[in-house]
Amino acid sequence: MTLLTTWPETGPQTVLRRTTVPAAIAAALTPLGVRFERWPVHDDVPVTAGSEQILAAYHAEIDTLTTQEGFTTVDAVALHPSDTPDWPQRAKKARETFLNEHTHDDDDEVRYFTAGAGVFYLHIAGHVHAVYCARGDLLAVPKGTKHWFDMGTRPAFTAIRFFHEKDGWIATFTGSDIACRFPDFDAIQAGLPPEPPA
Repeated sequence: MTLLTTWPETGPQTVLRRTTVPAAIAAALTPLGVRFERWPVHDDVPVTAGSEQILAAYHAEIDTLTTQEGFTTVDAVALHPSDTPDWPQRAKKARETFLNEHTHDDDDEVRYFTAGAGVFYLHIAGHVHAVYCARGDLLAVPKGTKHWFDMGTRPAFTAIRFFHEKDGWIATFTGSDIACRFPDFDAIQAGLPPEPPA
């Protein structure tokens, strides 16, 4: 389930918007220049699938978006709980990399979630928009947009990444502590409304 929550940038005491309706999420984000779409999911792709298998399964969607937007590089990244001894340290390090507010000056940040979830926090025009992205969600954050990303204390997601620049993910950190003033991934996930019956 996808969830959009909007607060004033001053803090989360006032909720200005909270919706799980995909059309309402897209309608709220489009005027901000943020692309949100729901893509069909491929149930035959296991959570443990490797990058090549994921890219092959979604090749039609990837080809369409790449043609539309002129992306030059596409890859798939995954981070899921593991029994290996270094898992807690790897998970903590990965999470901390993205938790501070930053921008990308050379490229949009475009992600399609094939498994799991993560939260993009978009700091735009005096508001913070937290987009809890789940399996089937595509989010495109325009370059220059202040944002941060949280994958939670036990990261569990797989995402396809799209780049115009072959150098990939390059961040410019703002130095703001705004991220620590808003609910994190775990709090947002815990507050998700129940799934509607199938």
